[in-house]
Amino acid sequence: MDAGADALGLVFAPDSPRRVSVLDASVIARKIRDDVLRVGLFVDAPRDEVARVLDEVELDVLQFHGDESPEECARYGMPYMKAFRVRGALDMSALEAAYRDACCFLLDAYVPGTAGGTGKRFDWRLWPREAKKKLVLAGGLTADNVAEAIIQTRPWGVDVSGGVEGAIKGEKDAQLIGRFISEVRRAGS
Repeated sequence: MDAGADALGLVFAPDSPRRVSVLDASVIARKIRDDVLRVGLFVDAPRDEVARVLDEVELDVLQFHGDESPEECARYGMPYMKAFRVRGALDMSALEAAYRDACCFLLDAYVPGTAGGTGKRFDWRLWPREAKKKLVLAGGLTADNVAEAIIQTRPWGVDVSGGVEGAIKGEKDAQLIGRFISEVRRAGS
């Protein structure tokens, strides 16, 4: 967080190499500065699992990256972002009507059989410029391409995970994080 990130994602998806235990997430969440959002990422998690995490971990925003319904996303009475995997044009008016309570949408690459975290990017020409919701760009972002991505799509935010990992998947590299955030700032100015 020393690099200046605005949010930190804590992944609770069981199949993710980035998954964090509830105990570790609780410790991490308590150490985060007040101006950094703590985001809990779930993929089609059972209600009791989300509730257990919320009982143990101080989170500010929930991120739903599976096939969760609008009702399921809103059930917890917290700000939430809904992720959509892009493989063609999105019907933003329908998505915005269905997920009207979402604080924002996260757009990631569609890769069959996986909910995200693939390191793949989608065709940024599909970016829905008519969206009324805040949009977060994800998928295949690195320090080498994030400035171009921001200039091309003008998202409300960007989400990175694999693009700032070192040789071990799931392990973040402080230098890559610093470079990434520098490029984000450069593109936003």
